[in-house]
Amino acid sequence: MKILVVDDDLHIQRLYKEEFEDEGYEVVIASNGKEAIELFDREVPDIVTLDILLPDVDGIRLLRQMKEKRPKVPIIMSTAYDYRDDFAVWASEAYIVKSSDLDELKSMIKKLLEKQ
Repeated sequence: MKILVVDDDLHIQRLYKEEFEDEGYEVVIASNGKEAIELFDREVPDIVTLDILLPDVDGIRLLRQMKEKRPKVPIIMSTAYDYRDDFAVWASEAYIVKSSDLDELKSMIKKLLEKQ
């Protein structure tokens, strides 16, 4: 199973890559929206974790683009801020507030991949 991690924070990228690879996933990293769309098309991930605040594009816009291309790919919005009241994030399968404790995120990934 392949996870596309979209986040501009190098610490988050490293943490997610290490943790997810330890869980047996293949991990692909994108630091911005342009790179994310290219990798989404080329790598065909099974699931995506997507930061809302990216340097070149709003993560919610990226969410829409990804859902237009492949609506069945689960996308987990991941952010340090609370956007739950923004209806646009509801197009994602899940919403996680970033934390150094990845148990909630890992469990959500497993749950969403089991549904596929």
